[in-house]
Amino acid sequence: MATYRIAVIPGDGVGVEVVAEGIKVLEAVAKGVPGCGFRFTSLGWGTEFYLKHGQMMPPDGLRTLQESDAIYLGAIGDPRLPDHLTLDGLLLPIRRGFDQYVCLRPAVLYAGVASPLAGKTPGCIDLVVVRENTEGEYAQAGGRLYRGQPNEVAIQTAIYTRAGCDRVMRFAFDLARRRRRKVTSVTKSNAQGYGMVMWDEVFRDAARDYPDVATDSVLVDAACMAMVLRPERFDVVVASNLFGDILTDLSAAVVGSPGLAASANLNPPRRFPSMFEPVHGSAPDIAGQGIANPVAAILSAAMMLEFLGEAQAAARVQAAVARVLQNGRARTPDLGGRARTAEVGDAVVAALADAG
Repeated sequence: MATYRIAVIPGDGVGVEVVAEGIKVLEAVAKGVPGCGFRFTSLGWGTEFYLKHGQMMPPDGLRTLQESDAIYLGAIGDPRLPDHLTLDGLLLPIRRGFDQYVCLRPAVLYAGVASPLAGKTPGCIDLVVVRENTEGEYAQAGGRLYRGQPNEVAIQTAIYTRAGCDRVMRFAFDLARRRRRKVTSVTKSNAQGYGMVMWDEVFRDAARDYPDVATDSVLVDAACMAMVLRPERFDVVVASNLFGDILTDLSAAVVGSPGLAASANLNPPRRFPSMFEPVHGSAPDIAGQGIANPVAAILSAAMMLEFLGEAQAAARVQAAVARVLQNGRARTPDLGGRARTAEVGDAVVAALADAG
């Protein structure tokens, strides 16, 4: 029997609430899949840890995490701390330290969920953004001079490497071969004449090795417009760190709610553990109220199952979520319902049981 070691970082805000439902679903699906089990280790890292110790996680945090098969993260962020402290203190060190160079973020319009876009029917929006996750605009290269003075200077440098661009683009092409065989590159090379021009060149070079995959290259502002006007045109989208982050918030909105947006931070060679988390963040405005939508966390857990090689279990969780969304009896307020967070998790567990 495979017992997977899962490091759980519930984190801040609604992260604690939604991760609990994800674990509930993982434990339920494991009962129906022979040879699949979990050992969860909860780590109390995040804002409270920072307020006590002056850091978001211990100095040996990565060494602790490396003992796991996967990392399950709820959310990080709290109004008591500037966002850059939380990002730089936990998320970015994990992504970089474990070379999680692919951030995979699907967006699907499910039956039973209304898109804010007129005339969109279930399944017509089915895209996935492959976001470069370790360099680009989030490389944190730069600095500040003359702090607080009228002539203060801040320099923020985006770092693009040919190797970094190439590997994430080839991941996107390989993924497209398992989907609808189209890759859209998001760029801004008309204004960013160095990094994004190289991005375009690497994309064209990689595309030559995938003649069976259709390609196009779209400026990020045009991609945002298309995401609203014609989201069904997208299959696999490959984008830099910042562009991918922005586009996936938009894609979550057009499929009904950030509460449906799952993500995976992947180390494809599997030399290090990968990390799975909902996109929606800590949502401090509703934290502690028990009304956060746990679907994104549950779907992130399904992505974890798939990456661990438990495709059958992943498919069962995804199908159970789809049934719960379609019947509409357990919906949190973001989807127009009145269900509590735990009630949605219970509904998914019940759907798993009903499926046998």
